Amino acid sequence: MRWVDHMGKDNQPKVRQAAQLVRKKGRRATYDRVLIVTEGSKTEPNYLGEIRREHKLHTANVQVEPSAYGTSPLQVVVYAEHLLIHGHESKHIEPKAFECVCVVFDRDDHDSYHNALAKISAINGKYLNDNRKKVEFIAIPSVPCFEVWLLLHFEDIQAPIHRDEVYERLRTYLPDYEKGRDGYYAMTQSSLDVAITRANALSQVNNEYDGVNPYTAMHQLVMKLKSLKS
Repeated sequence: MRWVDHMGKDNQPKVRQAAQLVRKKGRRATYDRVLIVTEGSKTEPNYLGEIRREHKLHTANVQVEPSAYGTSPLQVVVYAEHLLIHGHESKHIEPKAFECVCVVFDRDDHDSYHNALAKISAINGKYLNDNRKKVEFIAIPSVPCFEVWLLLHFEDIQAPIHRDEVYERLRTYLPDYEKGRDGYYAMTQSSLDVAITRANALSQVNNEYDGVNPYTAMHQLVMKLKSLKS
């Protein structure tokens, strides 16, 4: 029998969502909860979703969401902040239910790139989560784009590189590479340690604030996810 309120409105969807939230909270594992918000709607979510499945990370602990406010870096950060504070009932995200928020975006030609970095610095540690602990906000930028991280699995990169050249060189190793497709974590996993070493070395000479020379923080996010259970 359906529950209908005094206004005649069917409340069954809200009842189901509330029940799903309760079940999800009950299934949550004891390790840190990470909210990841991405600029891309498929490429990065697919890649990070593969890592979550590969390492059997609970979906209640690692939530990956594309930005619903647009793809400029600042819009991605603002959406991540909104999701943390307000949650999202239909996505089964509770307000302030994370220890860490990672924001994934590209340098590309975005005018708001540096503003996004500045905003993340400003809100890092500003909010308390539902356990009264400060929430860490971490920028995960790539210069010029996410695919530079994939390319580091196959070759070293030192000089500034345009995103079109990144795609071209990546397709010499992954001939059918196409944004939005699934399976690229599995295809590159055998060279993950090499990519982490190269990304670490790159971060010793370049940084995210430069915005011109090649850089990625994806290795930090990948290592964080791989070590969540330990």
